[in-house]
Amino acid sequence: LKIHLSKKEISKILFNTIKINKMKTDVHIRLVVSRGIKSTPYQDPAFTISKPTIVIIPEYKQPQESVYKRGLILKTVKTIRGPHNVQDPRINSLSKLNCIIACIEAKKQKADEALMFDINGNIATNNSTHFFYVKNKRVYTSTGKYCVKGITRKKIVELCKINKIKVYEKNFKLKDVIKADEAFVTGTFANIIPVKKINNTKFNLKNNEITSKLRKLYLELMDK
Repeated sequence: LKIHLSKKEISKILFNTIKINKMKTDVHIRLVVSRGIKSTPYQDPAFTISKPTIVIIPEYKQPQESVYKRGLILKTVKTIRGPHNVQDPRINSLSKLNCIIACIEAKKQKADEALMFDINGNIATNNSTHFFYVKNKRVYTSTGKYCVKGITRKKIVELCKINKIKVYEKNFKLKDVIKADEAFVTGTFANIIPVKKINNTKFNLKNNEITSKLRKLYLELMDK
């Protein structure tokens, strides 16, 4: 998919959209790019008769403070993050059926998010956020081979390195996760949210030293 606008041009359109709508703070923006208009509803890109369609959705949106105090419940699910040659899980596309099915599985278990495995039985990510856990003040997240890159995920890894918090992007199993001292998820909208329970394992949110520190550092970074 070749976009006919440069990054600079798209950035200008984003800022113009905010300006036109007189938005100044607490704004969440979703940028969606599709292949464009087709001459007939068919999947073959050869039937596209226009340049790519760019949709910008700005909305006033604030995360509820209560969610940071109560924490999230995660449940492992049967739906996994698939191989790269089926539907590449590293691409943030509108084809979210895999994640939606995982989400539905988790909701049926009365969880907030699904904790998903990769094709090798390692923990990959959640259905809509990235997963981290803390053990002995060391931070762990997946290799990134079976999840989208994630801007917030990247920034958390960077903040760990800058602030001399040991961080590892590696493969790990569920058995490693349930022995963790802390766990948290990251996302563009909600930044860092602590996890209070994974399956039957509970975490004491009062002991979230590293999670709290990273959230404070991240919020300071956003305010700059």
